[in-house]
Amino acid sequence: MKMKKRAPAMKAKRQKASKAGRKKVAKRKPVRMLATDPKRVAAILEKLEEAYPDAKCELRHENAFQLLVATILSAQCTDKRVNQVIQELFKKYPSPEAFAYANPSELENDIRPTGFFRNKTKSIIGASKGVVERFGGQVPRSMEEILTLPGVARKTGNVVLGTAYGISSGVVVDTHVQRLSNRLDLTHNEDPKKIEQDLMALLPQEKWILFSHQLIWHGRRVCAARKPNCAVCNLEPLCSSRDKTI
Repeated sequence: MKMKKRAPAMKAKRQKASKAGRKKVAKRKPVRMLATDPKRVAAILEKLEEAYPDAKCELRHENAFQLLVATILSAQCTDKRVNQVIQELFKKYPSPEAFAYANPSELENDIRPTGFFRNKTKSIIGASKGVVERFGGQVPRSMEEILTLPGVARKTGNVVLGTAYGISSGVVVDTHVQRLSNRLDLTHNEDPKKIEQDLMALLPQEKWILFSHQLIWHGRRVCAARKPNCAVCNLEPLCSSRDKTI
């Protein structure tokens, strides 16, 4: 008699477990494969070239050192705001020496609108002293050397070397490049260093510099973070992102 009473309960328990299992399976998202096909990569580059043949760095500068300072200031800040600040900043501090031996409190106040001004002041003064005291007042032309400057990581190094000197040392990975590279299945990594390695393996080296500028322009003008404007995107047929708006 006891066995007969337990049977319905056990059957119901098995049915409940089965339903839970089916729900779990249904929630699994399909795995997206990396787009490593050279023809597809070439098609992406072609579409970017069609849309942004004249893409370039939008930070205003007259030389490599000014670009170095502007790039440090651009962390967590828009290029538009940086360009507003450096308009007067480079008049007040016209040389690497002027920045290297600037009054920290005064420089903090000068760059305050860009945010994180205390850390940026330390980086700018440290990098400027490195340029003056170790590199004769000239921003070095190799990634190994430029990375020895305080406050300079690979992103800043790639911006300066690529834009100021035309040296393809790597791929600039900012928030736009990170977002769009994932949407286009060129990488599935979130770490900028790993994303850069993925892109360097996929792209011809002669495209590294321009590709970053083009993707940044596309991210600012069309492929926004919250609501990409897929209706006007010429890359839409090549994109399988889950957050497409069409």
